[in-house]
Amino acid sequence: MKIIPLSEGAFSIDKTKVFVPFNKDKDDLQDRTQGSLLVEVQPFVIVTSKDFILLDAGLGFSNPDGVLQIHQNLIDNGINPTEITKVLMSHLHKDHSGGVAREDKILGGQFISFPNATYYVNRQELDYAIEKGKPSYTPDEFLILQSAPNVQFVEGYGNIDGYIRYETTGAHCPYHMAFWIEEEGQTIFFGADVAPQLQQMKSRFIAKYDYDGKKCMELRTKWWQQAQDEKWTILFYHDIKTPFISF
Repeated sequence: MKIIPLSEGAFSIDKTKVFVPFNKDKDDLQDRTQGSLLVEVQPFVIVTSKDFILLDAGLGFSNPDGVLQIHQNLIDNGINPTEITKVLMSHLHKDHSGGVAREDKILGGQFISFPNATYYVNRQELDYAIEKGKPSYTPDEFLILQSAPNVQFVEGYGNIDGYIRYETTGAHCPYHMAFWIEEEGQTIFFGADVAPQLQQMKSRFIAKYDYDGKKCMELRTKWWQQAQDEKWTILFYHDIKTPFISF
């Protein structure tokens, strides 16, 4: 399997939940708002023998030419967005779901961003996200998932096409999901915001921004040991230095 990080850049984020672009080469860490976090926003494409799999959909920003950034990142890596066959959504916080759909100013209206893909979405997460709303969620960006024909709703634990496992972990938000992609003896693990950065896997701490910080800590501890024992590759959506690590 091939792993392609699709970084949308580094951002500073505080309690307002506003993602402020941060230039790691030029900006001063001390100039950030007190208590803010410095994170990467980094969806991934996994190329398998069967699929082009997109893991989460980024912030939904567009470049100066009006092209959705996640589309441009795919094109820059030699992948046409229409080639994406599966979109696995860990949860619908705005930094993960902004690229689910796009506005077409010429045709008018909102369209699913990856029309040839099946979107796998936790039904309870969608209901919760619509009810909860801002600032963590931006329902207008993903309401299309309620009626789009290429959405498959999942809950709990399960399997997709015999080689992708999913688990509703909760912890970061009530219906957060994790995914394992397994092919030819290789396991790629995406814990999304329960396991967002390498350093968090190595230390035991409880984050106030998590729905259940204690459960997040316990899951990270378990996964870190399993990854070493079973030789996983772990993807880090929010790590500003290390996109993934393999054992």
